[in-house]
Amino acid sequence: MTVTSLSFPYGESIQWFSPENFHSMPKTALKEWLLATGSLTQKLKSCCQDFEVKVLGEHLTNPLAGECPNQSRVWVREVLLCLDGKPWVFARTLIPESLTEHQQHNFKRLGSRPLGELLFSSNDIVPGKIEVAEFESCSKLAQLATSLSQAVSEPLWGRRRYFTLADQQIIVSEIFLPAAVKIINSELAPSMACTD
Repeated sequence: MTVTSLSFPYGESIQWFSPENFHSMPKTALKEWLLATGSLTQKLKSCCQDFEVKVLGEHLTNPLAGECPNQSRVWVREVLLCLDGKPWVFARTLIPESLTEHQQHNFKRLGSRPLGELLFSSNDIVPGKIEVAEFESCSKLAQLATSLSQAVSEPLWGRRRYFTLADQQIIVSEIFLPAAVKIINSELAPSMACTD
């Protein structure tokens, strides 16, 4: 794997859409994963023996254009979610600077712990709307997939979800890599014990 912290951040400025207004959604099993309202972390864990979070990088920085219109500085965390050693999902989280010192949740010290477990186990964090996006083969995320030895033969798909904490929004983007899409859309998918 040639992915290094020297390439962080991998995120790029993307136009996201409400699923009901995006008519080119995939007509495969991947659509259910993009729109699943439960914890993606739990869904992924149910598909493997070994779930691992590989941190690509995290630091305080300025958000990209259009990412967080009301925030001048955010804590950016980018990780790979790996199932049995294979990267399935690239995840990028944006946390308002004021929340990084939140007494109950220490977002800066997650390390290799999955953020999803924290987001869905805390009563004071409220999951919100989901948006989707399609990524062309020339995108930075497609280049990331290629560097992971995953050929990109068709556009990648991702989702972005908003979580509210203390009247502020945490934004989590999750992009499905080719290895994940191949398995999710394969004939094996219905027989896999992958649940919400």
